[in-house]
Amino acid sequence: MNIAIIGTGNVGSALAQGFVQAGHQVSFGVRDASSPKSQKASTMAGTTLQSIEAASASAEVIVIATPPEAVLSLVTQLGDVKNKILIDTTNSIRTRPEPYTTAYHALKDLTKSSKIVKCFNSTGFENMTNPVYPAFGGIDMFCAGDDNEAKAVAQNLAKQIGFSECWDFGGDDKVELLEKFALSWINLAIMQGHGRNLAFKVIKRV
Repeated sequence: MNIAIIGTGNVGSALAQGFVQAGHQVSFGVRDASSPKSQKASTMAGTTLQSIEAASASAEVIVIATPPEAVLSLVTQLGDVKNKILIDTTNSIRTRPEPYTTAYHALKDLTKSSKIVKCFNSTGFENMTNPVYPAFGGIDMFCAGDDNEAKAVAQNLAKQIGFSECWDFGGDDKVELLEKFALSWINLAIMQGHGRNLAFKVIKRV
């Protein structure tokens, strides 16, 4: 699968590494190829560095790993994405793409695409780099959105990079809840000082 990752920060880089190891073709879509983050991303084995327009045009799946407010200016560079899967990894906690409550809602309205899913937002990049805890196996990921095809793609990608399960949180009406769930991880790991090597795993009594 050809995957474009828009954003060269910690989350985008962690996902790129996992997707490459899973056998996918990965391109970073960047505004400025000469920036330090872009230059660092260009050294990652198995990836290519392209403009946002070029990466988006050739991709089947586009992963948005930017600050949430950046999507407002990003959509014009993505081009026509109505037939592509968009995965929104952002959390509108400190900033948001006004007047939208989340980047997910901004993307859905501005791109006119229905193939959008919220995923890879509920844990730290360290857990995306290595989702396996020796005593427990793979940790869990979560997704939300109305489009079943987009959710299925995100769920498969999550499992391919080492997550044990990717739980369906529900439709568009659960996107904000999933962002609040991410804030729960931030609260425990960072605000309460438990550290970033902390993760969520759902267990069921049988």
